[in-house]
Amino acid sequence: MNANEIHDKIKSRFPAGVVEFKPDAVTEPYIVIRTDLIREVADFLSRDPDLKFDYLMSLSGVDYKDGNLGVVYHLYSIERKNRIVLKVKISKDKSDVPSVEPVWKTANWHEREAFDLFGIVFLDHPDLRRILLPDDWEGYPLRKDYKVQEYYQGMKVPY
Repeated sequence: MNANEIHDKIKSRFPAGVVEFKPDAVTEPYIVIRTDLIREVADFLSRDPDLKFDYLMSLSGVDYKDGNLGVVYHLYSIERKNRIVLKVKISKDKSDVPSVEPVWKTANWHEREAFDLFGIVFLDHPDLRRILLPDDWEGYPLRKDYKVQEYYQGMKVPY
């Protein structure tokens, strides 16, 4: 199944859920999904017998530098050999996204990393806490507006 057919299937099930479709993107075709529907769309993609997207290859945070953050989901169907990329966009001021961990368990650590480094809050995540940085670290280092701390617990932060 190609990207156009996957898009059409999502669009027919979630008519208001598709924000943008880019079949000719430079790297891979992608579909921007309405943020509040990402878990429902993920569940549909994993359960639909024609799609069977059973593998979340990657989940990444993104800072678009325009006041928005994003989450990018790279999906693969092992049985069907299909790939698709989903994206959601959120404001830095309200960076809440429904967790897809109930759909793909591997999202657990991916979402924790995006939370730790971008400050994206994954709603209903079973264990949303920092995974790479100490609990008392200030800020989110992969945001474009991040200011490196001069000192952490009395130690100079080399940068």
